[in-house]
Amino acid sequence: MTITAMQPDPGRELPYYQPVGQECTLFEQAYRQRLPLLLKGPTGCGKTRFVSHMAAKLGRPLFTVSCHDDLTAADLTGRYLLQGGETRWVDGPLTRAVREGGICYLDEVVEARKDVTVVLHPLTDDRRLLPLERTGELLEAPDDFMLVVSYNPGYQHILKSLKPSTRQRFVAMSFDFPPPGEECDIVARESGLAREKCAALVNLATRLRQLKGQDLEEGVSTRLLVYCATLIGTGMPILEATRATLVEPLTDDLDVQEGLLEAINATFG
Repeated sequence: MTITAMQPDPGRELPYYQPVGQECTLFEQAYRQRLPLLLKGPTGCGKTRFVSHMAAKLGRPLFTVSCHDDLTAADLTGRYLLQGGETRWVDGPLTRAVREGGICYLDEVVEARKDVTVVLHPLTDDRRLLPLERTGELLEAPDDFMLVVSYNPGYQHILKSLKPSTRQRFVAMSFDFPPPGEECDIVARESGLAREKCAALVNLATRLRQLKGQDLEEGVSTRLLVYCATLIGTGMPILEATRATLVEPLTDDLDVQEGLLEAINATFG
C-alpha cells in the first residue's frame, strides 16, 4: 500500500493547479458542508494534483492512499503491531485523517477490496462515523474531515465498478484533459519548456487521444506530456523524448508503436 501524508505548511507555495471550471468552488463547498466527493476521469488528467492543491489551500493535512487489489479495510483503519516487545494499535491513514481532521484521498478506489466500501459507508452519510471493531472505538468525524475518492470510469472492468449504493453517497465531478491552450500553459509551467514547443506536443497528444478505444487503452496523459517536455528541455532529441514518453508507456504492440511514431514524425519531421 502506498500512502502519502502531507501536513499543511503556511509558508509553502500551493501545489500548482490550473482550474478549468468551477471544480475548486465545488470542492470547497463540499468541504464546508461536510460532503464526501467523488472524482471521475482518465489517468494523468490532474485529479491527484487537484486534491493536493485544495488540501493545501484549505490548510488541512492530506492522507493519500493509492488503492490496489490487496488493499483491505484494516490497511485503512489500522491494526495491532508488535513494537518494542509489546503489541500496540497503529492507526491507518483513514483513522488518522478522522482523528486529526484531515482529508483522506483514496485514489482508484474501485481497485480496493470490497470490504473497504463497507468501512466507508458510515463516513459518507449524516452519521460520519468510523467504527473500529478491533479497539471498540466509534469515532465521529470532526467538521474538518473530508473523504475524497477517485477512479477512471473509462478503464475499469465492469467487475470493478462502484455500486450505485456507493456512488450515490458522494457529490461527484468529472475530470478530463484540459483544453489545448490551458494544457499548453500547464506543460510549459511544469516543465520549463518554451510554450511554442509545448503547443506542438499538446497538438500531438490531441491526435493520439483519438486512438483511445481503438489501438490504445488509454490516451496520452498530461503527466506524460510534462515528462516529455522536461526531457526535451534537457536537450534530448525530440524523437527520442517522445518515444520514451508518448510511445513506450502507452503500448507494447509493435504495430501500434509504429503508428504512433509515424504520427510523431509527421508532427516534428
